[in-house]
Amino acid sequence: MAKTAVLVIAEKIFRDEEYLVPKEVLEKAGIKTLTASTTREWAEGKLGARVRPEILLNEVKAGEIDLLVFVGGGGAEQYFDDPVAHGLAKAMVSAGKPVAAICIAPVILARAGLLKGKRATVYIDGAEELKQAGAVYTGKPVETDGLLITANGPEAAEDFGRELVACLQQE
Repeated sequence: MAKTAVLVIAEKIFRDEEYLVPKEVLEKAGIKTLTASTTREWAEGKLGARVRPEILLNEVKAGEIDLLVFVGGGGAEQYFDDPVAHGLAKAMVSAGKPVAAICIAPVILARAGLLKGKRATVYIDGAEELKQAGAVYTGKPVETDGLLITANGPEAAEDFGRELVACLQQE
């Protein structure tokens, strides 16, 4: 049965290539992708991409998907303290399923308490926050520690996508 990945984007100012590139890499590997947000209306990327999410974040069930990905960009801040986002990320890890975040989005995982003692990376602006949450900040473009995959920005989007595929293929 095909694996399913959910990519969570902000309503506004998600980072286009951090969404589009990993999505393409996942789909080329035969992984079904769904896009989630807090709206089903058109979401707008920082560089002009327009995406209509198929599912609301609060409708995503950890038991029905194989991978959860938080897309970066300034808009990702809307999920920093979002209890639905935190609960879903925690449920995925509890179920033994991977959770990923790119750019500034690893702050979501840090605030959810998932990065304590874990190797992680983030866009440089979030490095201090990850350290304060107990993460071992590495500064690498892509970092994987167990079920947690983090990446530091748009330049890492393709490698991030490949790491997501590799993680799903190990299961």
